[in-house]
Amino acid sequence: MSSSSDGTGTTARVLRLLDLLQSRPVWSGTELAERLGVTTRSVRRDVDRLRDLGYPVNAAHGAGGGYQLGAGRRLPPLLLDDTEAVAVAVCLRLAAGGTVEGLGEAAVRTLAKLDQVLPGRLRAQVEAIHEATVTLDSGAVPVDATTLLLLARACRQTERVTFAYAGPRGSGERRVEPYRLVATGRRWYLLAFDLDRDDWRIFRLDRMAEARSNGWRFTPREAPDAAEHVRRSISGGAYDHMARVRIEAPKALVDNHIPASVGTVTADGPDRCIFEAGGNHLAAIAMHLGALPWELTVLEPPELREVMREQAARMLRATGGSATS
Repeated sequence: MSSSSDGTGTTARVLRLLDLLQSRPVWSGTELAERLGVTTRSVRRDVDRLRDLGYPVNAAHGAGGGYQLGAGRRLPPLLLDDTEAVAVAVCLRLAAGGTVEGLGEAAVRTLAKLDQVLPGRLRAQVEAIHEATVTLDSGAVPVDATTLLLLARACRQTERVTFAYAGPRGSGERRVEPYRLVATGRRWYLLAFDLDRDDWRIFRLDRMAEARSNGWRFTPREAPDAAEHVRRSISGGAYDHMARVRIEAPKALVDNHIPASVGTVTADGPDRCIFEAGGNHLAAIAMHLGALPWELTVLEPPELREVMREQAARMLRATGGSATS
């Protein structure tokens, strides 16, 4: 192998090593060697190369030890100067807040990585700009950026989190093992294992306060699919009524019209589907169903049919017409 080719391979391996160190808090030398396909001695040399480039790689010996990418006194050379780093962090915070459609979750993951190595003086600049910035209401529920970032780090580093929570069934302190953050476009949710209730729960971030992590690590459990669990919970859970209707339209067409956070759409043949959604007021459910552009049939509950008849009659009277049986 030529020296040029060997140098290219070494550079690619060092970048891969950096990516691994950013993906979780601690790696043993043996694990890194297996992932990179080299010896532990080569791993030590590559770690030294990262340190020479300015990346603060810490090493600890003994049980529980390993390599860890830490925060240094200066920003490692990510081809960004201080001004650019601040600009990136500010843009990521805005994207995480929902001002850029579809970028919320990716922005939080990226911001968590950047925050890991961002010096304190630059964090202060980012915070000052964030506090001085106002965005027009886009329908999204505002979330505290500090809480969002703390939870993102805790999910990534498998650390327990404690917070005060004001839920629909009462308020109190919750102790959880955080698993995933899920954004719906309007709200942020945390899927976590509730230690006191011994079950998986979802929590709205805008109902949290005083979130903190004490650094206690946990072993990840077998978890449900985060997006599906949150979608089903927020579309059908904790509601007084559940509506089930048949829509005379293909599932793919209805999916494009109804957000996943609103309800569940299941195919019922090639040209129609079943739509299920929850609500606390039948009149509100009827109003939203009436706004759908397709023919539909109410399957349940029977009370919803009567509410829709009353609404239809009232609307007909508003036009100067009369309802017929």
